[in-house]
Amino acid sequence: MWRLRCKAKGGTHLLQGLSSRTRLWELQGQIAAITGIAPGSQRILVGYPPECLDLSDRDITLGDLPIQSGDMLIVEEDQTRPKASPAFSKHGAPSYVRESLPVLTRTAVPADNSCLFTSVYYVVEGGVLNPACAPEMRRLIAQIVASDPDLYSEAILGKTNAEYCDWIRRDDTWGGAIEISILSKFYQCEICVVDTQTVRIDRFGEDAGYTKRVLLIYDGIHYDPLQRNFPDPDTPPLTIFSSNDDIVLVQALELADEARRKRQFTDVNRFTLRCMVCQKGLIGQAEARDHARETGHTNFGEV
Repeated sequence: MWRLRCKAKGGTHLLQGLSSRTRLWELQGQIAAITGIAPGSQRILVGYPPECLDLSDRDITLGDLPIQSGDMLIVEEDQTRPKASPAFSKHGAPSYVRESLPVLTRTAVPADNSCLFTSVYYVVEGGVLNPACAPEMRRLIAQIVASDPDLYSEAILGKTNAEYCDWIRRDDTWGGAIEISILSKFYQCEICVVDTQTVRIDRFGEDAGYTKRVLLIYDGIHYDPLQRNFPDPDTPPLTIFSSNDDIVLVQALELADEARRKRQFTDVNRFTLRCMVCQKGLIGQAEARDHARETGHTNFGEV
C-alpha cells in the first residue's frame, strides 16, 4: 500500500489506501474530500522542482504517473478553470450540503477487559452493542486455536496451545493482534485498527481478498468501534464498508490524529494511571491488568 502526503492551503494531510493500481479519479476524490478543491479545479504538482501532473486521463493508474510511495503532492486550485457548481467547502462537500454529510465517529464500549471483543462484535453485526457477547467470542477463539495446534504453536502464541486456550477464556485477559487476526479470518473481513498514538492503521486480512472492511480505534489499552453516522435519524449507522472504500481509511486517520493532538492515547510502556474507582496510582499495562484482576476495577485515567 502506498503512503502519500498531500500539501494544500489548509495544511498537510496523509493519504492512505492507495496503490499503483489506484485510478487518478480515486486519488482526486480523496484530495477533494480533504482540501475542498473539486477534481476539475485541481492542480497537482510533484517532484523537485515541482511539476504539474497531466490530469487529462482520469482513468490512468498512479503507477503510470510519475508518482511513487512516499511522495509529497502539492495541490493548488486552478484559478483559470471555471468553479465547480455548487462550490466546494474546505472539506470537499458542496457548501450547501456540508452539514448533511455523513461523519465517521467512535462508539464507546465498556472498559471491562473485553473491549476488543465487544468492538468487533459491534461492527460485524452492524452496530449491535452487546458486551455479553465476549465469553462466546473468547470460546470461539479458543476452539479455533485448539483445532490447529501446528499453526497456533507456542512460537506464535507465547505460551503452549493449551495454556493459551485456558488463558483467552478468562474474563480478565485482554485481546490483541492474535485475536484480531483470528476474528478477521472467521468473519471473512478486513479488520482495520487505527492507533491514536502513532496515527497508523494496522490492517488484518489485508491480503486475503475480503470484500468487507470494519474499523476499530485503539488508544494503547482500549478499543472502540468506528461507524459512519448519517444526518437522517432514520438511517442506521454504517459499520461495514467495502474493502475498496479508502476514503473511510483517510477519515479514520484524521480521527486518530485529532485524538493524538488531544493526547487521547496511552503509551503502554511508560504511562501512569490512576484507578478512578479507588484512586490507586499504577504504572504500565501490567499493573493495570493486575489491579483489574484483583479488584474488578476497570475505569482508569491517565495521569
